Amino acid sequence: MHVRTASSSPTPIGPVKAVPSDGLASLRRQWLREALIAAVLLGLATAGAGVLAGLSPWFAPQALALFGIAAWLVWRGLDDHPHRAFGGANRVTVLRLALTLGLAACLGEPVVGRPEVAWVFVVAATVAAVLDAADGPLARASGLASDFGARFDMETDAFLLLVLALLLVQLDKTGAWVLLCGLLRYAFVAAMSAWAWLARPLPPSLRRKTVCVVQIVVLIVGLGPIISRSFASTIAALGLAALLYSFAADVAWLARARHQPWKPSA
Repeated sequence: MHVRTASSSPTPIGPVKAVPSDGLASLRRQWLREALIAAVLLGLATAGAGVLAGLSPWFAPQALALFGIAAWLVWRGLDDHPHRAFGGANRVTVLRLALTLGLAACLGEPVVGRPEVAWVFVVAATVAAVLDAADGPLARASGLASDFGARFDMETDAFLLLVLALLLVQLDKTGAWVLLCGLLRYAFVAAMSAWAWLARPLPPSLRRKTVCVVQIVVLIVGLGPIISRSFASTIAALGLAALLYSFAADVAWLARARHQPWKPSA
């Protein structure tokens, strides 16, 4: 789903027709089932990877703890889900989220100077990025596209960007400045509390979608063991420049539109 992407400012979830209470209960049961399956797969994968890679005993528990937090946030968001079925597209996003959280659990682990582990990072992040191209078409084909799904997709993209940036710093492939790639979106959300006009929905943008894809690709490439620090820093800087431009373009549009009639969603 690419209605909203991490490459630019997030647009708020608009008013939706929520499912009746019995439908919401069914959705929550479906989510508990999906979350349990994902947690088991994540636990097995991280436990096995932790043993094979000689990671700390806390690696798998950290991944599961992160997933537990994410599962609770998704549970809260189900109130805005307009359909009775959780949907295959959201299941794809759950898989992307699990991969991202597995990568996040590697932060702080002894992975520096281990090219085989870095290649695992590249493969896992690439799979997560490729799956991102599948959820939107799947949601539309099944008639289950929704603001909930778009938001779920966007939050997963945003967190993947932040994790990739943190991994680049951990592997000493760039300076700490690369963290801006993952923090800009969260800074924008924080700014909404001070300037409500920033929360106005943005029109669809090919530029925004393109920058999101480019940003994720350059960070993944930078993780590659065969990529030098100078090259990784260069492409990450170019990606950050594109991201800053995208944010600036959206902020400029929002600034021009701030005096036009608009009622923020509750």
